Amino acid sequence: MMKETGQEYIIPEPYRWDVLAKKDGIELKTYYQQLLMALGQEENELLRQIYTDATSNIREPKNLEKIIRTIDALDWYNAKEEGLGALYEGLLEKNASELKSGAGQYFTPRVLIDVIVELVDPKPGERCHDPAAGTFGFMIAASRHVRAKTDDHFDLSEEEIRFQKYEAFSGVELVRDTHRLAVMNALLHDVHGDILLGDTLSPLGE
Repeated sequence: MMKETGQEYIIPEPYRWDVLAKKDGIELKTYYQQLLMALGQEENELLRQIYTDATSNIREPKNLEKIIRTIDALDWYNAKEEGLGALYEGLLEKNASELKSGAGQYFTPRVLIDVIVELVDPKPGERCHDPAAGTFGFMIAASRHVRAKTDDHFDLSEEEIRFQKYEAFSGVELVRDTHRLAVMNALLHDVHGDILLGDTLSPLGE
């Protein structure tokens, strides 16, 4: 998805999608494990947040290869037309609906989110913060709301657009894997505010 959104430049060349997609068998599995570890230790903060302690439960190289081949064959043009952020949110929602995954604890239904955001009615220039961010759904919806009210930011100045993208929306999430999902969700929706990994109810610095 980072390749398709033009953000793959932050990933070191040896670990980009096209390199991964050319490998197969045991070499692919070994390379993928190395990729997860290497990106989790990158200087880039965004990559560290996404990949730190990332693991794969896929044991069979053939299964990993099949997944990568399937993703590589997707119709990315139409996917981008629909919105990659919407695609990712759809995957999160589907995962949350599976009782076995337990994901419902951090995914609020879209209908409820949209109603609350409509009632709060965030305005350009206002800061919005979610102290229990989950997958960052409330802040994504708030950003979408502001975009809809400002002709997708075209009514705003460059400084106001910068604020909306980088400062307007922030959050805190306690669970590391959920925090990882939140960072990825924000990235795919072009929202770059701070999403901290921590306990909102703990004293500052703990």
